[in-house]
Amino acid sequence: MKVEGGCYCRAVRYQAEGEPMIKAECFCRECQYITGGGNLLVMAMPAQGFALTKGQVKDYTRSDIEHAVTRQFCENCGTHLFTRAPGFDAVIIKVGSLDDPSVFGKADSANFICDAQPYHRLPSADEMPSFNKWMRD
Repeated sequence: MKVEGGCYCRAVRYQAEGEPMIKAECFCRECQYITGGGNLLVMAMPAQGFALTKGQVKDYTRSDIEHAVTRQFCENCGTHLFTRAPGFDAVIIKVGSLDDPSVFGKADSANFICDAQPYHRLPSADEMPSFNKWMRD
């Protein structure tokens, strides 16, 4: 599979090739900050098949969280594009940044449902597995 995408102002562009390693929904509090309150849809693609094709991203890593992820975004328009997790050889792509978000299909799991807000619509057990943390518990 090959996907392409970028930020809202088109200053940053990327492409990724390979099979998705993860297709997930995340309800964690940190993702709620990123989305403005909603859950976040992500697709992890192998790092070796990923390339920025235009522009640069700005990194942000919280210093007060153990094993914090690095979030990458366009410094011009603020679009959140990727997350890099320590020890995970993948680029976690925000599905909304894909040129064709329909290639995502459907998430395989719902994660951090312990942080879900009353206004979130959680999937039923028939739709997909749900976890209190990241794909565990």
